[in-house]
Amino acid sequence: MDLVESKNLLDSVDARTRLAGSNKMEILLFSLGTREIFGINVFKVREVGRTPHITKTPNMPHGVEGLISLRGNVIPVLSLASFMRLDGGPEGLGKTMMVAEYSKRTLGFLVHEVDRIIRVDWERVKAPESVLSSNQGLITAVIELENGGLVSILDVEQVLANAFGEVLIIDIQPARVPPDTTVFFVDDSIVARRKISEVLDKLGVRHKHATNGLEAWTRLQGIAAHAQQSGRDIRDEIRLILADAEMPEMDGYVLTKNIKSDPRFADVPVVMHSSLSSEANRAMGKAVGVDAYVAKFDAEALADTLRPLIERS
Repeated sequence: MDLVESKNLLDSVDARTRLAGSNKMEILLFSLGTREIFGINVFKVREVGRTPHITKTPNMPHGVEGLISLRGNVIPVLSLASFMRLDGGPEGLGKTMMVAEYSKRTLGFLVHEVDRIIRVDWERVKAPESVLSSNQGLITAVIELENGGLVSILDVEQVLANAFGEVLIIDIQPARVPPDTTVFFVDDSIVARRKISEVLDKLGVRHKHATNGLEAWTRLQGIAAHAQQSGRDIRDEIRLILADAEMPEMDGYVLTKNIKSDPRFADVPVVMHSSLSSEANRAMGKAVGVDAYVAKFDAEALADTLRPLIERS
């Protein structure tokens, strides 16, 4: 696939935001020169093209081939096949580069070949442990294709954390809330769940979590039912809900719509926490009723967003 064809694949990324809330996602399929098929959410990819000249740089993490200059910005380039230690692939670097963005960080991924974009229902996107063991935690979900083949969805957050280390969380002022204040959060990324927990710990609040949207909705309904039966205020059980946008089985937009349409959660704010930080995605979050939208992963911004909402009496 050449640069022009690849660019055409991604030209309508902003327009694809209309899929949010329909519980559908679009996946860019690619190969690493082995028999496996991999995928990445189209929203995370900014461009695709031929592998450019890479400047070798010493003391780089494993799999990082060097640096390139991309429109005035110097970014690292990582060979996914090398980084994932895949056997049976072709010699040399991948001939295609995908440029992905996450948490204001840009990274080039070298792959063997980019295939096509497919549209799938989030219900068909399964957590990897329910289908097969993931590769070093780098696979966040698995999709079964119509022909029975499996697509492993890359966890960009985990790749960045493994290659370059996790973001350090500096001092965060505790929230002025009772000690039993509880936040419920949901995110399919192990790295994201760990960092969210750190922020909530520093805010001084308890927390419960789920790993996908459907699990979150099931647990939230149970919590609401228990509160109702015991005559307790739902906010005594959960002060705030923090939801990722992209999740297996049910996305954060559908989860938010479910929460906002259930009168038992009328006083519980919902914050959307997502690496999809475009204005179009913020608008979609607002359309389904989120009380705030914060981009991953800025610990201070997350804490500053949550603090006034959980302190609100």
